[in-house]
Amino acid sequence: MTKGEIAVNNFKTGLNCCQAVVLAFKEQLGLDELTLKKFSIGFGGGLGRQRLTCGAVSGMCMVISALKSDGVDKLKIYSLIQEACAEFKEQTGSLICGELLDAQSALNTNPKPEERTEAYYKKRPCAEMCRLAAVLAEKYIK
Repeated sequence: MTKGEIAVNNFKTGLNCCQAVVLAFKEQLGLDELTLKKFSIGFGGGLGRQRLTCGAVSGMCMVISALKSDGVDKLKIYSLIQEACAEFKEQTGSLICGELLDAQSALNTNPKPEERTEAYYKKRPCAEMCRLAAVLAEKYIK
């Protein structure tokens, strides 16, 4: 299974977009699942469901930073993040959650995983944003 497929499956089980991407890389990150869920949870829904920067993009940036950074050279990581974000935006049109989905109708919906039907996913591109973010993270960590 690809990282993109894992991220989609993670999202469809109820993880938010950022968690779905980050947890697709849990083996490489070397942290336990609960820790990864905890540090990525607040980025879902465009930073705490504010519909700002897409949570999948945030997850992608976390993965790239964690796996490519030496913790010192900010410019190197900034450059990689800028490239990955540019590629994400080129393919989707935006990095902003509210622009990627119909924010007005989505603000008040937070269905349980069992309520996330195919019709739900057709209205929301989140699973596909998770797929793309994971694919790009994998590309940029090589």
